[in-house]
Amino acid sequence: MAGPSLRLVDQDEEHVLHVRHAKRSSRPFGGYVPGVDVETAIRTRRTHKAFGPEPLGRNEILELLELARWAPNHHLTAPWRFRVIGAETLARLKETAGPEGATKLERAPTLIVVSCALGDDPVQNEEDLHATAVASYIVLLSAHARGYAGYWRTPGLLRTPEGRRAVGVPDGERFVGLLHLGHPRQAKEPPERPPVEQATEFLA
Repeated sequence: MAGPSLRLVDQDEEHVLHVRHAKRSSRPFGGYVPGVDVETAIRTRRTHKAFGPEPLGRNEILELLELARWAPNHHLTAPWRFRVIGAETLARLKETAGPEGATKLERAPTLIVVSCALGDDPVQNEEDLHATAVASYIVLLSAHARGYAGYWRTPGLLRTPEGRRAVGVPDGERFVGLLHLGHPRQAKEPPERPPVEQATEFLA
């Protein structure tokens, strides 16, 4: 039986590419061999707001989205939806955003809209939103491990009917994030983080 499909929308070419996961090998997509251990990747990932002009290629994007489907997900509903923004869609979105918002949309050469498909069960919807957030983080972490820069934005524009229409997000989905990806222009030092004890309690 075929597994769930990962939905990638390329609105420039006006078609939908479904990547089926049935009988997929455990070998990483594209033969990629990671060069960064998980702890190092987690500790060194940064939010970047300055990117080089070269976008990620289709196969590079698919490698990242293929990894995202391994996010923890109750009942394996695979609720995440990824829409890779092309030139025509970006032009519509910038027109909707206005001059100030349009400038921010020019920061990164690759933009991915992440949304979560919702159903009738509010508990399942909450769990699916969490799973989609984890899937988004996997994209950013995997991109970082490959040497790319990333930025998770949540612009209010994509919560408006006009912004949602510009990128094709239907009423039955919740906007989760706009992922910016590209090549980093500068190194970033790690910010200070609160100590783990501040957020941890060992219960008797």
